Amino acid sequence: MSPQAELIIVTGMSGAGRTTAAKVLEDRGWYVIDNLPPQLLTSMAELLADAGDEKRSLAAVVDIRSRVFFTEFRDGLDRLRDAGWKPIVVFMDATDEALVRRFESVRRPHPLQGEGRMLDGILAEREALSDLRDTADVIIDSSGLNVHQLTAKIRGMFGGDDGPSLRIAVMSFGFKYGIPLDADIVFDMRFLPNPFWNPQLRPHSGREPIVADFVLAQPGAKEFLRGAVELLRPMTEGYVREGRSYITLAIGCTGGKHRSVAMSEALAKELDSDEIRAIVVHRDLGRE
Repeated sequence: MSPQAELIIVTGMSGAGRTTAAKVLEDRGWYVIDNLPPQLLTSMAELLADAGDEKRSLAAVVDIRSRVFFTEFRDGLDRLRDAGWKPIVVFMDATDEALVRRFESVRRPHPLQGEGRMLDGILAEREALSDLRDTADVIIDSSGLNVHQLTAKIRGMFGGDDGPSLRIAVMSFGFKYGIPLDADIVFDMRFLPNPFWNPQLRPHSGREPIVADFVLAQPGAKEFLRGAVELLRPMTEGYVREGRSYITLAIGCTGGKHRSVAMSEALAKELDSDEIRAIVVHRDLGRE
């Protein structure tokens, strides 16, 4: 492996999906090292480079819970960049409520809670990682995603070295469940009539033609779709120029079942091209 090969560093909140991310990358052919101490980042890259394996890109899962580890992590990144590597830092995140539910479901304490409450540990970790989150290349919010949805999102974003230079995750969501934490761009579909109030459409979702056709036939829907594609074109070109390879486009409606789902499917189809890989994730579909 040469210093030009792709290198991803996965970090973030405990319980937010670091292990899932590692498994997905490993299944996609990446060489994955879990629980790597930050001070060993450079040594790990050098060892793998010396092995001469140029077919497998490298991913490291790094657990950072203290200011000391954060300093060591930043120093390690600087050394990697000085050596010619271009690491992509992926920060796994989730809401406090989602993290509490996950730790309670497996009956495990948070690593930093000590004698306090679980929420105290989560808040302490969030404060320690706030600077790292602000400077991460990619933020993935796993709050409303089950393991299969999270797997699909990560697989679509990090499918391999070849292919389009920009990957867009088009995510439908319901505003009543909160805006996704990792959204780079948010569109609001509540300007369209809600199929929920139509008894024939209510049981169906925006993935089904009966609802999708209804949504896209409403005044302003197709105009929005064309306008969104035109609006996003200079933005996506700019993201590529600035070295951004992954963005999340969030499309919301009230419950995340009808309008946002239909428009996400339609917009992803329009955006997908040789230059852009668009994947669809329906965060809140089936949640009602």
